Amino acid sequence: MTQSFFQALADGLTLGSLYALIAVGYTVVYGIVQLINFAHGEIFMVGAFGAVATFVVLGGGTLAWWVLPIMLAGGIVAAVLVALATERLAYRPLRNAPRLAPLITAIGISVFLQEAVRLFYGRIPGFPDAKSNVQFPNIQGVTGSPFVIGGVTIQRAAVFTVVALVICTIFLYGFVNRTRLGRAMQATSQDPDTARLMGIDIDKIIMIAFALGAALAAVAGMAQGLLNHNINFRMGFIAGLKAFSAAVLGGIGNIYGAVLGGLVLGVAESMAVTYVPGVFGGSAWKDVWAFIILILVLVFRPQGLLGARVVDRA
Repeated sequence: MTQSFFQALADGLTLGSLYALIAVGYTVVYGIVQLINFAHGEIFMVGAFGAVATFVVLGGGTLAWWVLPIMLAGGIVAAVLVALATERLAYRPLRNAPRLAPLITAIGISVFLQEAVRLFYGRIPGFPDAKSNVQFPNIQGVTGSPFVIGGVTIQRAAVFTVVALVICTIFLYGFVNRTRLGRAMQATSQDPDTARLMGIDIDKIIMIAFALGAALAAVAGMAQGLLNHNINFRMGFIAGLKAFSAAVLGGIGNIYGAVLGGLVLGVAESMAVTYVPGVFGGSAWKDVWAFIILILVLVFRPQGLLGARVVDRA
């Protein structure tokens, strides 16, 4: 019983770290422009495919550990470029439109990015066909035989995922609270009109927010590929919904709440799979239990676990 509990906890923390990385990206963008970017899951997917593209350019095969940051950089570049393009071409013209317009646009961008990757990624010479699962490369030291500690099996990629969340959270905390751009982001989040009068370039700040969110999503995409050993063009849809749920669970607009919400969601899913008996148990029901928890939190604590930190500008 104790061993199965710790195994479920370890698996849940890994899954929760993945959700948290994507949820923090949601939160950064929402905190600045109050946009629920349903295309963020597809940015996560693009980051994973960007990493595979970098792998193809590097020549394929099993790669040494030092290639990991190069692949990660390739995924981040791809995700950031796509995120900035969507912000400039789709979201910026709708910035003063009713909130329903950018929301519907985000759904359209989500479908567009899925289909773009499905139809065109495999047409690039040397790139794998994206209409089915694409194998994610093996990286020495990051993939391979798992660790076994006290009877608990821990994948090597799980260590990468948790460490990536810790590093990204510390970096984001330092950036937002210790840098001039970070303080400008906070000012824009609180009152964009006053921030503009104080000389802050609002368009630049919003682009930085989209770039930060995309970079975090690309890290999560890399982690997903390492954990599952394959990626596909649909992977962003459910992951994006889970990440949005994690952001709401922790407190929409609250970066630390997004991290907490992701971890809680991941652990809850893992525990439900392990301990819920009968027809309502097993991996087939994990998504159901995750959203049931979200509904309960919204009913009894609608501001989320740590509370929202955004100003209502409606």
